[in-house]
Amino acid sequence: MKKISGRSEQPRKQRKARYNAPLHIRHQFMSAPLSEELRDKFGKRSFPLRKGDTVKVMRGDDKGKEGKVRSVDLKNEKITVEGVVVARSDLSEVPRSIHPSNVMITKLELKDKLRESALRR
Repeated sequence: MKKISGRSEQPRKQRKARYNAPLHIRHQFMSAPLSEELRDKFGKRSFPLRKGDTVKVMRGDDKGKEGKVRSVDLKNEKITVEGVVVARSDLSEVPRSIHPSNVMITKLELKDKLRESALRR
């Protein structure tokens, strides 16, 4: 088993650390890359997603679709986006869950002053 600075590089340990992470760490896992304009404006490459942010789907069947973040699921590390749905066999539509790494933030929800200060940091 290979160790660097006291931490194991075993995949099972990395997965275990993700699954057992506390909520304030899981929030960081929910980061998505910022668009070019936002990158230039804030000087950051990525930022944690929040309900109300506008995102563009960059991967998968719904590539190119844009919409607001409906919900953020910290437990399963997934988000749902308005307009990104999958049809069930009974023809009802349910929101498709997407991993945050597969979307790009195009507009941030900046009503919260703490979030704004986090961007300026």
